Amino acid sequence: MTLTTSIPVKKTTQSRISTVDFKNLGFGNYISDHMLVAKYDNGAWQEPQIIPYGDLMLSPAMLSLHYGQAVFEGMKAFYMNDGAINIFRVERHHKRLNKSLARMCMPAISEDLFTAGLEAIVKTDAAWIPKDDGSSLYLRPVVFASEAKLGVKVADQYLFVILTSPVGPYFSKPVRLKVELEYVRAAEGGTGFAKCAGNYGGAFYPTQQAREQGFDQVIWTDAKEHKYIDESGAMNIMFVIDNKLVTPALSSSILDGVTRNTLITLAKDMGVTVEERKISIDEIEKAFQQKTITEAFGAGTAAVVSPIATINIHGIDYQLPEVKADGFQLAVKKKLQDIRSGAAPDTYNWNHIIR
Repeated sequence: MTLTTSIPVKKTTQSRISTVDFKNLGFGNYISDHMLVAKYDNGAWQEPQIIPYGDLMLSPAMLSLHYGQAVFEGMKAFYMNDGAINIFRVERHHKRLNKSLARMCMPAISEDLFTAGLEAIVKTDAAWIPKDDGSSLYLRPVVFASEAKLGVKVADQYLFVILTSPVGPYFSKPVRLKVELEYVRAAEGGTGFAKCAGNYGGAFYPTQQAREQGFDQVIWTDAKEHKYIDESGAMNIMFVIDNKLVTPALSSSILDGVTRNTLITLAKDMGVTVEERKISIDEIEKAFQQKTITEAFGAGTAAVVSPIATINIHGIDYQLPEVKADGFQLAVKKKLQDIRSGAAPDTYNWNHIIR
């Protein structure tokens, strides 16, 4: 018997699915009926179970609240054209989760536990998967220290939880971004490459300031000189300059985005020249002035491919051309959607299909 089939499921007696407006989902507004929970204690992960979604009994002295040992992933499940369910790029998300866990001195999740847990929770709440284009079931695996102790230490007890949420598009229109030149998201040698909770908490204040100025997100720059572009708030950032796809090279301060990797792979197979390298603010400003930049967009699991309308550099708003039907970002987005839906062959083995 595999772990997938042996995970016990305690079904809710009162489903909340009737309260969901599937035509106006937003992002993260609804949590599905069930959640997967597994405990780590005595040096090992205990057997997982699926229970009705609800509050957990946790101590206010638990270490994650005080010292930040919390890591998560963001994934999506879709209905395919033939009615099967597809959880996209499970293997890469699993590897990134364990890389983040290692950086935060947290126990690894086995591939079997991770995959089986995802399959089981998605099957349990399959009715929550939206069917409209652009919508999906967002999957949130999260691991956090649950040990109750006030001493500064690496925890010995953890919880692994998977939540699911039916979602629509993260951004409903092209976004306005401001290049951040004062505050820092992450520095080389820090935790920027890890998907840990503290990275997001520290980003709230400058992002909030940017929103008050009329922007949707910030573009983070390097911590040392504020000279080179790292990434945007909820996504990696990509540019089309001189008909080349240009994006910041990965470093210890940049999240290794799964969608970023997916788009780069597809772009190369589409015959597009891809450059992963340092990109200075001056270069982007000059590209706007010389009109050699034709597209800019964000790439992320939540955002997928998100067009950028405006980039503010040194207080000046630079406008991107309207997204063209024959432009790169729409072409690569369609190619991605076709693979995920089964309309095109999955030659990369990215789809994890449940029937």
